[in-house]
Amino acid sequence: MGWFYRIFLSFTILFLIFPTIIIFIGSLTEGSVIEFPPKEFTLRWYPAAFISDWFIKGLTNSLIAAGFCTLLSIPVGALTSYGLLRYRIKARNIIQVYLLLPFTVPLVVQGASLLFVYARTGLVGNILGVGFALMEINLPFMIWSVTSCVNAMDPNLENAAMSLGAEEIQTFFYVTLPSLMPGILSGSLLMFILGLNEFVTSLIVVTLDIATLPVLLYTQIKTVISPVAAVVSIIYSLVAVAAIFILDKVIGLKNYLR
Repeated sequence: MGWFYRIFLSFTILFLIFPTIIIFIGSLTEGSVIEFPPKEFTLRWYPAAFISDWFIKGLTNSLIAAGFCTLLSIPVGALTSYGLLRYRIKARNIIQVYLLLPFTVPLVVQGASLLFVYARTGLVGNILGVGFALMEINLPFMIWSVTSCVNAMDPNLENAAMSLGAEEIQTFFYVTLPSLMPGILSGSLLMFILGLNEFVTSLIVVTLDIATLPVLLYTQIKTVISPVAAVVSIIYSLVAVAAIFILDKVIGLKNYLR
């Protein structure tokens, strides 16, 4: 069965990366409209993408929204995970189910609900409102990441610290928080990447001035797919690869996948 496993694994990997290969080859098109296979090859669209107004604007908005999403998710996700597992809270199961609702409610429904709330609170057209929406729909990933560290942490470490005279707040910052840091770092990286790539909810809550890069990329390919759009897609793929590389170096994929 060894040869069958290798063939199946190779086919699966090829199947997953094949679209990216097609897009990369298409990004080398000489003309202004992408074609496959290209008649002539060029790299001129790569520098052109970095000076494109829509790319710079979309990337800036996406970085702000994803960064705000990540900053919000750290205290909310970490404290929620720790509190639900370490303290006796009434209706804990109901709260846990409620926190998993973003996994079950369609993104279109969540986006429409948030748009209604934003219209009443004046957050329509605010890039930080987009960041909050991204945090709300992706928060379970942060909670799941930190929860794994809470479950793996030995409660006797906290008990030992408090038995030596440390206050509860001191124990949290000097004992608990360092133990949760791998989950917080991996969850933060995951939240940032998910926020950077989120499309459905962003499409609903953004306006023209605060459109994120996925939304602008969608508008670019609605009519004609230009090589610049293909270049932006390649950049997104490289960002995902870089995120996995950083995760492996900082935490280790084996620890993350436990």
